[in-house]
Amino acid sequence: MTQKELKRNQKWRLAIINHAEEISHNVAKTCRYYGISRSIYYRWYRRYQKHGIDGLEDCSSRPLHSPRATEAEVVAKIVYLRETYHFGPWKIQMYLKRYHDIEISSAGIYRILKRLNINRLPQNQRYRRHEERWKRYEKPQPGHRVQIDVKFLERIEGTRRRFYQFTAIDDCTRLRVLKIFDQNNQKTAIQFADYVLSRLPFRTEVIQTDNGAEFQEQFHWHILDKGINHIYIKPRTPRLNGKVERSHRVDGEEFYQMLRGVVIDDAKLFNEKLQEWENFYNYHRPHAALGGQTPYERFREKTKLDV
Repeated sequence: MTQKELKRNQKWRLAIINHAEEISHNVAKTCRYYGISRSIYYRWYRRYQKHGIDGLEDCSSRPLHSPRATEAEVVAKIVYLRETYHFGPWKIQMYLKRYHDIEISSAGIYRILKRLNINRLPQNQRYRRHEERWKRYEKPQPGHRVQIDVKFLERIEGTRRRFYQFTAIDDCTRLRVLKIFDQNNQKTAIQFADYVLSRLPFRTEVIQTDNGAEFQEQFHWHILDKGINHIYIKPRTPRLNGKVERSHRVDGEEFYQMLRGVVIDDAKLFNEKLQEWENFYNYHRPHAALGGQTPYERFREKTKLDV
């Protein structure tokens, strides 16, 4: 309601009081004429007597008690997940249920976000409509295809050095293997590939990479010598390596954001931090693409494991 409409309501209520006092001299007749109850008239009259014209403003209709209102502690958790990780209502609902045993609908979460005016994501996080929709796929079994890529980290402040995060992700389960190297070449790529094959709990049939210099001839023949097929994606189409690219975005939003302002110039220490994040990602972090499951839960489902 606009300020102009509020002022109009005040004048209308004052006109009713003046009508009863100066024209009809009868409250019942005035109420019948204006189509209001006498209890409403006397409520306005008492407020007018006590506060003057300001007493005729609309009062808050908020209830004194809201026993079914969402608890402040739950609202605080919703705000934290929204502002820290930019999660949407569905993912917030998933996190609250998994980690806090809190049942709340995604619609209820959206209403809370809207009430607090944080229902819209920052500009760089908003959904971008594509002119052409790409066909999404998922391999049926673990190990059918593993995507490998390199994330270039920011340079260490005050130096020209930087670290490189090598990432491998299984197409089916989203299980990931991560490791930091201080160089990005075929030698480190081969070391990482051997590390990945020793870590994954299933046999790898195909490794998929982009056409980067670190994945060229030496790396290619090393993979083939392991009895594993190595395929390159089409040049300038990173979406074909979409799962590993998307996981790098998650790293930036949920892991490296927590390290802002922290300078780590030791690869061993960096790998210790990254290992903690890898364990959380694989065993505890629910994934929207997996219907709320963690990668390890999807792996157990696909392999029928009971442990």
